[in-house]
Amino acid sequence: MEDPRLFLRSLFDAAVAAADPARVLAHYLPPQPKGRTIVIGAGKAAAAMARAFEAAWPGDYSGLVVTRYGYKVPTKKIEVIEAAHPVPDAAGLDGARKILARVEGLSKDDLVVCLISGGASSLLPLPLEGLDLADEQAVGKALLKCGATISEMNCVRRHLSAIKGGRLGHACYPARLVTLLISDIPGDDPADIGSGPTIADPTTCADALAIIARYDIAIPDKIRTILESGRGESVKPGDPHLAGSEARMIATPQMALDAAAEVARKKGITPYILSDRIEGEARDVGKVMAAIAQHITRHNQPFTAPCVLLSGGETTVTVRGKGRGGRNVEFLLSLALALDGEARVHALAGDTDGVDGLEDIAGAYASPDTLKRAWAKGIKPQEALASNDGHGFFEALGDSVVTGPTLTNVNDFRAILIIA
Repeated sequence: MEDPRLFLRSLFDAAVAAADPARVLAHYLPPQPKGRTIVIGAGKAAAAMARAFEAAWPGDYSGLVVTRYGYKVPTKKIEVIEAAHPVPDAAGLDGARKILARVEGLSKDDLVVCLISGGASSLLPLPLEGLDLADEQAVGKALLKCGATISEMNCVRRHLSAIKGGRLGHACYPARLVTLLISDIPGDDPADIGSGPTIADPTTCADALAIIARYDIAIPDKIRTILESGRGESVKPGDPHLAGSEARMIATPQMALDAAAEVARKKGITPYILSDRIEGEARDVGKVMAAIAQHITRHNQPFTAPCVLLSGGETTVTVRGKGRGGRNVEFLLSLALALDGEARVHALAGDTDGVDGLEDIAGAYASPDTLKRAWAKGIKPQEALASNDGHGFFEALGDSVVTGPTLTNVNDFRAILIIA
């Protein structure tokens, strides 16, 4: 077979390409309305989605979307604002206010097409009355560090926001609302993608308080008061303002894994998709995946080599050290340590948006000699893992996977190749 590194990279590239808005968005567009067409949205893929909309839409339109810094692409009529991710900034706040202004005074003859992808939670900050951007930033940072799942983080975010949790959808009424979604969420729950700005939210302020208590997150009294009083309650299922809205999933982690599996088959390697929704501590997932790979090499169970194990989802990292973090590189470093130089196993892990954690690095590649090469350079893998420094570890070995902005996001991609 071809070089394992090139093989694994081809699978990763196929997964990313399967979520490219230019390839998929046109198939999900609604008919033209009698009235106006307004395009709004946010997320790491929002600008690319807006460009794909413009290429496919036959009528007139106007709009505004917010995307991450560096993810802007040329558009004809849809304004693109760049803002910060994963910690929101003033540009995102300005974008959120402008989006709400764009949907004021609409009629039932108008159409709103909302383009939402992963990252929208941070890119559309709009605190409830009584809170400010600093409050959203502080809570967001605490959630990122504590090990909460993405669903837990977004539950809290929805109940402190004036635009998330269906509030933007409520503001679009009585226009027809169609939300096009690129999922970065395990399970593809629309309410969790970008914290569901146009989607009814079944969770409550009490749920948000329970999550804050679960992770012992310190919050100011004004946030506790909002949640305890119920003033932060989101728009619930059955609300008549969302009765006519639709949500259409245009790209998901499963679609990306299917695309990677097809490439593997064509190259003569049998793929096995383990799951598109794996969560948990990245280092723990790494140990489990290593155990599966080793069972294949030793016993040809549950699969026979050669094969490649594919999985997606969103793991977490509870930050304890002073490293540069990144859940995919943390997974990969834990995997390499557990494999302990297993001769027949190679792996790649990366985030499909091209950014793992806070770094503009998608992920990394691990080979049977990863630990040996590290020790030769005086790098101690166990210490790197303890410090949450997967990025520093793989970068020193020249094994980082760097894509630049991919303009989409269907979350983590993991591929473990077992050679016969």
